[in-house]
Amino acid sequence: MPTTDRAVPGEGDLTRFGYKQELNRGLSTTDLLIYGLVFMVPIAPWAIYGTVFNEAKGMVPLVYLIGLVAMIFTALSYAQMSRAFPIAGSVYSYVGRGMNPKLGFIAGWTILLDYLLVPTLLYVFAAESMSGIFPAVPKWAWILLFLVVNTAVNYVGISFTAVVNRVFLTAEILFIVIFVVMAVVAIRNGTGGAHVTMKPLFDAENFSAPLVGTALSIAVLSFLGFDGIATLSEESKGGHRSAGIAMIAGLFLVAFFFISQTWLAGMLIPDTTSFPEDEAGNAFFDIVGRISSNGWQIAFLAMNALAVGIANAVAAQSATSRLLFSMSRDGQLPRFLAHINTRSKVPERAILLVAGITLVLGLFFVGQIGLISSLVNFGALTSFLLLHLSVMTYYGVRRRSSNVLLHWVGPIIGFLIIGFVLWNAEAAAKIGGIVWLAIGILVLAYYSRKGIGILPEHRADADGAAPDAATEYQTTGEQKGRA
Repeated sequence: MPTTDRAVPGEGDLTRFGYKQELNRGLSTTDLLIYGLVFMVPIAPWAIYGTVFNEAKGMVPLVYLIGLVAMIFTALSYAQMSRAFPIAGSVYSYVGRGMNPKLGFIAGWTILLDYLLVPTLLYVFAAESMSGIFPAVPKWAWILLFLVVNTAVNYVGISFTAVVNRVFLTAEILFIVIFVVMAVVAIRNGTGGAHVTMKPLFDAENFSAPLVGTALSIAVLSFLGFDGIATLSEESKGGHRSAGIAMIAGLFLVAFFFISQTWLAGMLIPDTTSFPEDEAGNAFFDIVGRISSNGWQIAFLAMNALAVGIANAVAAQSATSRLLFSMSRDGQLPRFLAHINTRSKVPERAILLVAGITLVLGLFFVGQIGLISSLVNFGALTSFLLLHLSVMTYYGVRRRSSNVLLHWVGPIIGFLIIGFVLWNAEAAAKIGGIVWLAIGILVLAYYSRKGIGILPEHRADADGAAPDAATEYQTTGEQKGRA
């Protein structure tokens, strides 16, 4: 077995796994990091601040801190598997090659529920924000507008998508800086009783064990998106470690943004214990208006709508189309979805299908944010469980890794955390998720009976192990169990 790391960008990366390079390798590690940040949305707490505030008894930054601790174990598992298999299928490929191809299909199918519904959720969120600025315009019109713009951005190519990501991330960070300046000035002047306090981070009087469970369920949805980085592995020119670095760095950076903004917001309303139900949806924007002006409040509303409806949705549509592309080229979904546009080097049919599905679901689910969120969580959490098992199986069992922390302890803790959140999910989410899973099992049975798909023999052996050539991605240190 080789003793050097032979992973280099280029077609050779994929021929080891039985594929040829069809997508455009134009993304640096920085591009992947920016993509992940845009997917997770640094200003995500704005839209849900009031709701989370009420659920967490005012300790919103604590929710995100708990979420960071919980999700870092999943990010580490993603990073380990992305180094072994730097291909576009993300958890579908990791579970299929690390454990078993059929389990890989199940992992891909369950996270597909997440990826198909995330764009829908984003459009519904954005439409709600825009209706607050332009109440006369119907919400469906905003969904249609955002959808057309985002599909065009994704269709042009991944390099253009990367430019759009940079522009929007810059704009979001600019607005975060503006809010920080406003908040610091207001706290210094004592505006509305604002003052420095630790209560938003931890309030001993209101803290309880059930709050931790609530925090986890909220935080999981907020941090979803770092995993989408893995779907762009075949478009990265930064080597096989690139995706893992971007995922972990992105998770810590976005957590910093979440915690700092919500802590400042909490200090601006130190005597508030909860928001009335009819005010919770715009609580953050009302705080901005209280310390600045109505003009700034509208500007923040518009920035939130654009960040979610365009930047975040572009990233989500991109990740979903890559997952469909990866599964279809293995014959586990209709093969026409694996078609690549020769000019833009993007999976155009998968992009258009995602757009069509999102349009139908978006119009159907307008006003049903809670239900969509629950279903998104179920799909992601189920696939994360299989991801942690794949790390233990591939590294711990097959490769007999001596790195107990990364390949046993971390995945076990991650599995238990994700399992806890999934067990406590809403009943509607469990029912919907189980129905989706049952459909996936029927699809799997259909393809199995026809003898097609489920990773061709030249890509994985019968029990799901990666071909020997794939192990050339591992360094000598990895062969001995070191990360």
